[in-house]
Amino acid sequence: MSARPGRLLQLDVLRGIAVFGILLVNVWGFAWGTLSLRYGTLPAQPPVLDQLVIFGVAALAQFKFYPVFAYLFGAGFALQTRSLQRRLGSWEQAQAAYRRRLRWLLAFGLLHGFCIWSGDVLTSYAVAGMLVLPLAGARLGRVRNRAWLVAGGFLLFMCLLIPVGQQGGAPDTAQDLHSFAARYATYTQGGAWAVARLRANDFLVSLLYAIVMLPHIIVLFLLGILSVRLGWLTQPQRHERLWRRVRAVGLGVGLPFSLLAAGAIAWQVADPYQTVFDTALFEVGLFAGGPLLAAGYVAALMLAAPGMLRWLGAWLAPVGRMALSNYLLQSVLGTWLLQGPGLGWGATLRPAGMLGLAVIIMAGQVVLSRYWLRHFRQGPMEALWRRLARLPA
Repeated sequence: MSARPGRLLQLDVLRGIAVFGILLVNVWGFAWGTLSLRYGTLPAQPPVLDQLVIFGVAALAQFKFYPVFAYLFGAGFALQTRSLQRRLGSWEQAQAAYRRRLRWLLAFGLLHGFCIWSGDVLTSYAVAGMLVLPLAGARLGRVRNRAWLVAGGFLLFMCLLIPVGQQGGAPDTAQDLHSFAARYATYTQGGAWAVARLRANDFLVSLLYAIVMLPHIIVLFLLGILSVRLGWLTQPQRHERLWRRVRAVGLGVGLPFSLLAAGAIAWQVADPYQTVFDTALFEVGLFAGGPLLAAGYVAALMLAAPGMLRWLGAWLAPVGRMALSNYLLQSVLGTWLLQGPGLGWGATLRPAGMLGLAVIIMAGQVVLSRYWLRHFRQGPMEALWRRLARLPA
């Protein structure tokens, strides 16, 4: 299956990969919530397979695909506003149309966070998009300077924040674990009202965390816009040397940092009473390794051989074309299968089973996306979004 005319196959494939990568991480949150230990805890002498699953997901997926998704949102931002300007005749009209689109995305995000799952990212994307929109048509130099300014400010803030967090005093680990276990029991065994109250509380707290991470999202959006306007994404063959450098640095530097963070996570899951998880070393491993390895993933796809790209496109491009629909469907399925108001499988599934469930959902979405796009032009949520925003066909 090839991309529709006017679409870039690489971007659709990357979106499909990012949607699935996000599920690999989110599936744990459907059972444990967003404010508890992401991977839960393991019993004494846990199966080696469970330990390997957690280590692998933490090393290769956690904090890797969220940057890819945000970067691609920025790229799509640039492509869509450019297309709207051509069709509507002026930048002012295009800006107004895209602002309507972002307002509806904000509405989707709030409904998703309060009613389905507290780990929503759409709300943050909508707010970041509204802040970035005035820059979408700005001169390249202004976009580049703003990206450097926001990135520098965010890095300075994080460098100041990590030591402050380390000086917060020794946590009451036993009390924290008791609280985590209670939240886990509510999500996986509680009734609809108990889960709804906990979800609303978690989402409100997650919004505060999203404010802290908003500059990071804005930087990724601006980088996506620059990548389109400079041709890095739209004409990758002309920038092969750049992508080779990105791949080398992303994989060569990002992977060791990610392995460091994954080791700390796996250790913490096996022994929650140790403290290495709370050290600055873990924070650096996650926040440095994640975006760098994400960049390596993007570069590897940009450099993929044509035959490999066509094969990936046949399976993953339909998923990417329906990214919003598939992202929301994952939340609906994950919460229904794992939480108490649904089947409650989260109370019994071990890590290997959680990974298996995510893979089954992915396979189903590949089949569903291919089938849907044979009969319809867009995914159901994409079509609704376009209709509500009153965008031209």
